This record gives sequence, C-alpha cells and structure tokens, in this order.
Amino acid sequence: MRGVGRVSNDLAMAADPELAAMRAYYDRGRELGRLSESLGPLEFERTKEIILRCLPPPPAVVADIGGGPGAYALWLAQLGYQVRHRDLMPLHVGQVTEAAGGDHRIESAVADARDLDLPDESADAVLLLGPLYHLDRRRDRLQALAEARRVVRPGGHVFAAAISRWAPRMDDILRRRQYETVPAAEAALGQIERTGRLPPFRPGSFCGYAHRPGQLRAELAASGFQVIDLVCVEGPAFLLDDLAERLADDEGRRVVLETARALERVPELLGIGPHLLATAR
Repeated sequence: MRGVGRVSNDLAMAADPELAAMRAYYDRGRELGRLSESLGPLEFERTKEIILRCLPPPPAVVADIGGGPGAYALWLAQLGYQVRHRDLMPLHVGQVTEAAGGDHRIESAVADARDLDLPDESADAVLLLGPLYHLDRRRDRLQALAEARRVVRPGGHVFAAAISRWAPRMDDILRRRQYETVPAAEAALGQIERTGRLPPFRPGSFCGYAHRPGQLRAELAASGFQVIDLVCVEGPAFLLDDLAERLADDEGRRVVLETARALERVPELLGIGPHLLATAR
C-alpha cells in the first residue's frame, strides 16, 4: 500500500492483530519522552554517534523511516539535513509536525516501511531505527530492507537497528525485575529466545521481534547490502542502577561511553546490550 493514508492505515491495523497490538502500545504516547528517560539518553547519544560516522554532510537528504515522534528527525534538521520522516502511527506524524513548527527541512507523513511513498534513489541515507523491531516475519523484514535499498542513492548508507535477542532476559527480567509483576514474561523467555517473537503480555504492552547479531547481518546481506559495521549500542552500562547519575557526571559519562565504544564490536558481546545497530551500503 504505497503512500498509505489514514483510512487505509486504520483498516490494515484492524485486519492485522500484530499491527493492532503495536498501535495499542504506541497510542499510549509514551514514546515521545522515551529517549530522555531511563536508558533512553544512552541509546540516543550512542545512536547519534554511530550514525554520524558514515552520514554525509548536510544538507544531504535523510529518510527517517519508522522515526516515531521524531527525536532523530529533529536532531538531523537542527544539523542542517533535509529529513523525510515516515511512520506508521498517525500520532507520531502529528507529534513530529507539531515539534517541527513549520521547519521546511522536515517533511513527515504516515507510511508503511514495507511500501514507502518515496521515489527511487531519493535519499542520501536511510535510518531504519524502528521498523525491524515490529516485523516478526522474515519476509516483511526483507521487504522493509528492500524499500530502504530502493530509496537510498547508490553508495548511500542505511542504518538498521534491531532489538537484541537477549534483551528481554537482561533488561525486562534481570534489570527491571518484571518477574515480580508479569510472571508470564519470565515463563516465555525460552520461546522468545528460540523464535525472537516478543508477545504483548498485557493490553498496551510492547510487542515485537528480537534479532541475533548474525541474523541481522544475514538479512541485510540477503537484501543486497554490504554490511560495513555491526555494533552493540549501549553495552553493559544499561544494567547499572545509577546510570542516570553517571551520565549526569562528566567523568561518569566519559567512562560509560568509552566502555560502550571499547566493547561495541567484540563478537562475544554483541548481544549484551538492548540494541544492535548495523551500518550497511
């Protein structure tokens, strides 16, 4: 459904339970502040740092696909980039439009990452920082990657993020002790780690898909990309009880970020953090 509109988008979600569950989660509106809370600042700073390693200079065109409420779109526009923001959630598009305040460098619309309304070879780089989280069928993930490949110009980079296969155990159960409030989450760990599928354990809770590092690399290769880099975004610091305090302190922040950088490509530790980020060409 190229260039999906509001009405067709609503019909698609009504027909697909997975899409309906995803919308129920995002319609709560909590994504708007996520990158400024808890683990969010570490994820945000590290993701920006990794992207800038290969991003062409402004005013290059960047397609931010599945860009949520627009944290990265707004950041890129402030740097002088032209941003084409697309997201499946009308709420997110509305939030981006409001936050942009008429900034001509940001153009936003509702669209499905698997069938974009953007022209061929129309972006110098593509951010795919959310869609792979929610596509639990391989053919859908490959379709989203194929669309990113179609949209990016020859030689341009695509930045594809994924949830680590072990994030539910390490973040939800070990760090956040979700076993105390949602016993079904711990009971499902074996199935999650076998299949990657993250079911919603209660109405409005997160649902999606979690990758193994080698699997993400293989899916990018199968979509015609050369994987330039594949890193662990946060490293082990997300397990720290005092992460917020450390990030607020200059020396603490330096140590947290340098640790993430030092460990980001260690093969045995790629899946230790909540997020993986691949840079592909």
